[in-house]
Amino acid sequence: MRVESDERRFVCFVCDEKFKYPKKLKNHMHVHTGEQSFECDFCSKNFEDSTYFKRHLLIHEGEQPYSCKVCNKTFTHSSKLRNHVRIHLDQRPFSCKSCSRTFRQAGHLIAHQRRHTGERPFTCKDCDKTFAQLSALKRHMRIHTGERPFSCKVCDKAFTQLSALTRHMRTHTGERPFTCEVCDKKFARISVLTSHMLIHSGERPFSCKVCDKKFRHASALRTHMHIHTGE
Repeated sequence: MRVESDERRFVCFVCDEKFKYPKKLKNHMHVHTGEQSFECDFCSKNFEDSTYFKRHLLIHEGEQPYSCKVCNKTFTHSSKLRNHVRIHLDQRPFSCKSCSRTFRQAGHLIAHQRRHTGERPFTCKDCDKTFAQLSALKRHMRIHTGERPFSCKVCDKAFTQLSALTRHMRTHTGERPFTCEVCDKKFARISVLTSHMLIHSGERPFSCKVCDKKFRHASALRTHMHIHTGE
């Protein structure tokens, strides 16, 4: 490796192509060696196949090139789009033998079956906490590493989960994809829509254990409890 004085100072000794970062040069060298190993600059995950590597990069870049023709929802991978389409077709081809519950994806069925078996095969090496799903363990590990691999291109705020980034982006775009079927009011988060629906249903699911007074929201119940505790 030769070092140059300009920004692209990492140079391939075979073809003299220059790179700004050593990881870029390392990935480039596979062209000459024939090795199939690609390292992600964002999270250092390695891939043996360039196709999977490029697909993985879409997660960090926020690009979602696959679009549902029914509802226009977009996805990073075609496989996720295929799974999503089953929602519109009402297809649930995977069935649990223990309780007959059905699922759209085989992975969801496998994760569900662990509720019956109690199996939690994925263990955190730092705190020994166990998980039923590998994805849950990966999300948990970011507590220990402090990793926030999903960054907003508008304000550079970073998140531990892609779903959190997706929700955050709505603060910039103004998108409100969740609509109340009663009054057509729109919301950026489904949790806020769920809370809003209580206005129409009259439901008050949070109950005071002292005086049985009921509330629509947990926050209102917590405020009410000060009456009894004197805090």
